[in-house]
Amino acid sequence: MKLPVRGLFCVLLASVFLTGCFSTPRTVPVTGGTQPVSDVARFHVGETVGIIFSGIPDVIPPHDEQIKEDGNITLSLVGTVKAVGKTAGELQNEIHDLYVPKYYVRLTVTVKPGDLIYYVRGEVRSPGRQLYVGETTVTKAITSSGDFTDFASHDVKLIRANGQIIKVDVDKALEDSVLDPKIYPGDQVVVPRRIF
Repeated sequence: MKLPVRGLFCVLLASVFLTGCFSTPRTVPVTGGTQPVSDVARFHVGETVGIIFSGIPDVIPPHDEQIKEDGNITLSLVGTVKAVGKTAGELQNEIHDLYVPKYYVRLTVTVKPGDLIYYVRGEVRSPGRQLYVGETTVTKAITSSGDFTDFASHDVKLIRANGQIIKVDVDKALEDSVLDPKIYPGDQVVVPRRIF
């Protein structure tokens, strides 16, 4: 009888020691700091949320909305819904519970994140929306937008989705990558016209 108890004690002791061996969760940079890798799929300000309603006799048109600065979206009948910090599944369940059973007996809600995008405006050859496909920087964003026009200033502004403004000297950023800030979904790069 003593052997199983001793064996169980050894297993528990080993699990305590092994738990301490794991490293802290990796983090990734996001607008305003870092967050755990497991949270990358959570919604951020400026991202687009697509919502499809089905399973009911009356058709409700799909709802696409960009998450506002306060972190909310607004839906018919139920009003304001907090979207920031939630996964698509969490937001889907919350929206379902707001509509059922108060407004509908049965309803299927599907939440899809929209394309992750950033914007490059001003004196570049192809200004507009750019698809965020992975880590990129201000200089890379300008290059992917066709590079500077002949009238562009090389002192540009990076406007974060949260409104923070970062001034970037592109010439210095090309020489030193530390001076070339990363871009995240919802950010804007503004290239002004050079003053002669």
